[in-house]
Amino acid sequence: MALSKVNFNSLNLTPTASKTVVFNSNNNGIEAGDVGGAMTLISTQTASSSSTISFTSGIDSTYKEYIFKFINMHPATDDVEFSFNGSIDGGSNYNVTKTTTFIRAYHDEADSAAALQYDTSDDLAQSTSYQTLGGSVGNDNDQCCSGTLHLFDPSSTTFVKHFTASFNNYINTDFSIASYITGYFNNTNDIDAISFKFSSGNIDSGTIKLYGVS
Repeated sequence: MALSKVNFNSLNLTPTASKTVVFNSNNNGIEAGDVGGAMTLISTQTASSSSTISFTSGIDSTYKEYIFKFINMHPATDDVEFSFNGSIDGGSNYNVTKTTTFIRAYHDEADSAAALQYDTSDDLAQSTSYQTLGGSVGNDNDQCCSGTLHLFDPSSTTFVKHFTASFNNYINTDFSIASYITGYFNNTNDIDAISFKFSSGNIDSGTIKLYGVS
């Protein structure tokens, strides 16, 4: 439920005996606008031995933010990177210049290794390459990666296009790796298509959902 008005003049912030904060109901407050947004499902794609999954429609000026949800992306090949790239020509080419950062935390099943680190091997500096979202994903039957990618105002022709992502990967050597990726497409053309793939081999299975945020 969205909140449309905050009544600053009538807030009683004095704790009561029960240590709660009481709000009274006068109606002469300050407009705050919507502080929550609705997510609208635009499309769903399910992999089945797919070389790539690409979204070539639905990313336009309708929304200022788009969210991709990745559910159990399982590779056909062991120890591969799950990655993405953008297009400014409707998906004819996925080669938009980007600069990114990549932080990861890991812990193994044997409880013998754990760390939080900046990963220089998976960041990009003015590169047109695919950006890694989840690294070293294993192809055992129970191994996969899942996560979320946010893309902000992709249709802007004024600003670069920022994105943030968070992933968890079950990798080939039985580690849990949490990855946090941020960056921007360094291009003021509109980003109108996004492609996802593993660095080698097919996407054996998995589901990607695209949402618009209003």
